Amino acid sequence: MRQSARVVIIGGGIIGCSTAYHMTRLGIKDVVLLEKNQLTSGSTWHAAGLVGQLRSERNITRMLQMSVSLYETLEAETGLSTGWKKTGCLHLASTRDRMYELKKGATTARSFGLEMHILTPKEAYDLCPILSLEGIMGAAFMPTDGQADPSGITQALARGARDRGAKISTDTLVTGFDIQGKRIQAVLTQTGKIECETVVNCTGMWGYQVGRMLGVNTPVVPFQHQFLVSEKIPGMPKNLPTIRDKDNLIYYKEEVGGLIMGGYERNGIPWSVDGVSNDFSGRLLEPDFDHFQILSEPALRRTPCLESAGIIKLINGPEGFTPDGNAIMGPAPELGNLFVAVGFNAFGIAAGGGAGQMMAEWIVYGEPSLDLWPLDIRRFGPHHQSRSYQVERTAELYGKHYTIHWPHEEHDSARGVRRTPLYYLLKAKGGIFGAKYGWERPNWFAPPGAEYKDRPTFEVPGWFEFVADEHRRAREKVVLIDQSSFCKFEMTGQKALESLNRLCTNRIDRPVGSVIYTPMCNDRGGIECDLTVARLETERFLLVVGTAFGLRVGWWIRKHLPTDGSVVFHEVTSAFGVISVVGPKSRELLQRVTKDDFSNQGFRFGACKPAAVGHAPVTAFRITYVGELGYELYIPVDFAGHVYETLWGAGQDLSIGNAGYRAINSMRLEKGNADWGSELTPEYTPYDAGLGACVSLDKEDFMGKAALARIRKDGAPWQLCSFTLDEKDPVMIQGSAPIIGKGEVIGVTSSAGYGHTIGKTIAYGYIPAEKAVSGQGWEIESYRKVYPATCHLNRVLYDPKREKIRV
Repeated sequence: MRQSARVVIIGGGIIGCSTAYHMTRLGIKDVVLLEKNQLTSGSTWHAAGLVGQLRSERNITRMLQMSVSLYETLEAETGLSTGWKKTGCLHLASTRDRMYELKKGATTARSFGLEMHILTPKEAYDLCPILSLEGIMGAAFMPTDGQADPSGITQALARGARDRGAKISTDTLVTGFDIQGKRIQAVLTQTGKIECETVVNCTGMWGYQVGRMLGVNTPVVPFQHQFLVSEKIPGMPKNLPTIRDKDNLIYYKEEVGGLIMGGYERNGIPWSVDGVSNDFSGRLLEPDFDHFQILSEPALRRTPCLESAGIIKLINGPEGFTPDGNAIMGPAPELGNLFVAVGFNAFGIAAGGGAGQMMAEWIVYGEPSLDLWPLDIRRFGPHHQSRSYQVERTAELYGKHYTIHWPHEEHDSARGVRRTPLYYLLKAKGGIFGAKYGWERPNWFAPPGAEYKDRPTFEVPGWFEFVADEHRRAREKVVLIDQSSFCKFEMTGQKALESLNRLCTNRIDRPVGSVIYTPMCNDRGGIECDLTVARLETERFLLVVGTAFGLRVGWWIRKHLPTDGSVVFHEVTSAFGVISVVGPKSRELLQRVTKDDFSNQGFRFGACKPAAVGHAPVTAFRITYVGELGYELYIPVDFAGHVYETLWGAGQDLSIGNAGYRAINSMRLEKGNADWGSELTPEYTPYDAGLGACVSLDKEDFMGKAALARIRKDGAPWQLCSFTLDEKDPVMIQGSAPIIGKGEVIGVTSSAGYGHTIGKTIAYGYIPAEKAVSGQGWEIESYRKVYPATCHLNRVLYDPKREKIRV
C-alpha cells in the first residue's frame, strides 16, 4: 500500500469507484481507494439496479443524465460487462393527482430534451402486457431510462480507474485519522498510515459513523429495503421496461426471464442506527415476509403473473437514507480537506456515474460544473446533529419515497425544533406553520372559521384567498412579519471592513448606520450567496442571510478571512428576534410607539439605527424585500414578545394584520426581487441576475472582480426575466416549467406565484441574453398545458420607480 497519496477515497461501492474513475479522467492519478472488504460489498452489490433520470431538482436530473451517458460507453471502454440496458421506464397512475405528477414530469423532461410520453392505459398495457389495468387512469413512458448490473458497473469503473493509475486496496479497514487543526494529515488503516492532501468519504451506510470519527455531521440512516426475485415466468416479454407503480409503492424490473419486485413502504424499518458493524459486508438481513406483505399484496394484483411464479429469494439489504431524501455531497464544513458523497437514498446506481464526475470536479476545480445545492452537505443545520431527529425525519421521508410530491409540501415529523420568540403568539392568531432549517415559520394565517390546515393540491390551494388578504393588507395598510429565523452573523475587528470589501461585490466602506445589499461571488463571478450588511460601528458589522443558508455562508466567509486574529466572526442568530413592519402605514405605527425619529428625513432608506420601541431596545433597518415602505426590527429575544404586543395594540385602528412567508413570496415576485437557491446560484453572475448595481467595479480588488469586469464589457450571457401569464385566472406553475419562445424551449422557470396586486400569475426564469425580447409572444408550459405569456426584461412589475419604498 502506498504511504502517501494526493487523494484517498474511503469506500469501494459505486460512488467511491466512480469518484476514482473520474479523478483519473481529470488527470489526477495519485489516487488511493480503500475498501474494508471487497468492492461492492456494502450496499451496492444488492441494489436493484434501476436507472431513472428525472428528478424534481433540475441539476440532479442533469447529474443522472451524465450517469446514463457514461453507462452507454463504459463496457466498450473497459471490456467488462455492465449489464446496462436502455429498457425505458413506465410510470403508472391510479389517481388524478398522480396524473398531475406524471404530466409535470413529462413537461420537465421536455426542458431537458428528454422524451417522456403520456400514455393511455391501453398503450401502457401494450408496452407491458404483464399488467392488470385495474384502477389505472394513465401512464408515462421515458424511453431513455434503463437498468444495470450494480456490481458490473462498479467493477468497470474500478478497472477504468486502475488503468489510469489509481490504486485500489481491498481488505483495508480505516481505523482512524491524523487530524491537525482543521485538516486531515493522514488516514490510519490496519495495515499502515497514508498521508494525503484530500480525503473523500464514500462509505455509504457507514457514512454516519465515519463522519463521527472525523467530527463531521453526516446524517445517514440505514433502512431495511426488501425486494423479491422470481423464477422465470412463462411468456415474459423481452426488453420489458422497468415499471414504477408509485400509487402502490412498488417497482419492477425484468431479471433473467423473471421479475424483481420491491418498493418503499410507508412504515420503513430503520436498522443499526448507532453504527453498522464493519463485519457487515457482503451480507443481508433476514427476510421479513410479514412486513413485505404491504408491498406484495398490491403487486400480485398489478402483475397477476407473480401469483403462480416461484420466488427464488426475498432480499433484505439495508441502504443509507437521509432526512430530506437527497444525497449528501460536497466539502465538509468542519474540515478543510474532506469531501463527502454518501446517503443516496436508493438511487446510488442511477446517480453513480454523474455523482463521481461531480465529486472529481469539486475536488480538482473547487466546484462542480452543476450547482448541487439540494445535495450539498452544508445544507444541514445544528438540529441535524441530533441522531433522534435524523432517524425520525428520515423514517418519514423513506415512507414518502414513492408518495406524491406536492407543491408547498410540509413534513410532520420532528417538528417544533426551533421556535421563534413569537411562535405561541402567532399560533394563537391562526398561524399555519411550515418548517425551514428546523425553524417553525408562519406560512399563512387562517382567519376565524377557516380550516386550520394546509391541504395539498396541484390546483389553486385553499389558502390562496387568505394569502391574498395578507398581501393586500401589506400593500394598503400595515402588517407584522416574524422573520426571526434569518441567519445572522456579527463581524468585528481591525480588518473586518477590509475583509468584507474583499468578499462582497458591493461597496461596504460606507458611513456607520448604512445597510448594504450585496452578493458575494467566486472567482468566476458566480453568486455564492447574497446578504444584507449593516455597519453598526466603525469596526462592527451585522450580516443577515436567508434562514437555510447560514452554514454555507459562514463556511464561505470563514474560508476567506485572515487567520491572524484581526477579524472576529461568529453567528448570533439566536440572540435576536426580527419583526418586519411593512406597509404604507408602517411609519405611522412605529411613530406611535417610539420617541425616535422614523421620518423620511430622519431615517433614510438603506439606513439602520438603534431605537426604543415600547420599553425595548431594537436595531431598526429601513429596507424592504416586498416593495413597500418597511422596517426590520432586530430585537433581543427576551424583548421580542413585548415589541410585537406593543405594535399590535397600537395598530388596531390602522387595520394591522399578520403576514406569512407565502405573502412575502407573492410580493417579492411583483417587486422583481430574486431568491438565493432559486434565481441566485453559483451558475449565474450578478449581471445575469440584473444585480449589476450591486457590483462596484471602481473599488479595490474583490473576489470575482476580474471575471465580472469581463462580463460587464462583453455582456452577460443570461438574463433573468419575469413573465406574466395572459390567463386571467390564477395558474399554479410547476417547478422548472419550460419557457418557450418561437416554439423552442429556451429556458425554465426558477420561481412562480400569483401577484395579487397586479392580478396575474408571475414566473421568473433565465433565458439567453441574445434571445431576451420584451413583450408578448412567449409561452410557459405547466402540467402539459401551454399558456401564452408576456416577458418583462426589467422584472419589476410593481412600483418600478421605487417611490413607495422611499417615501
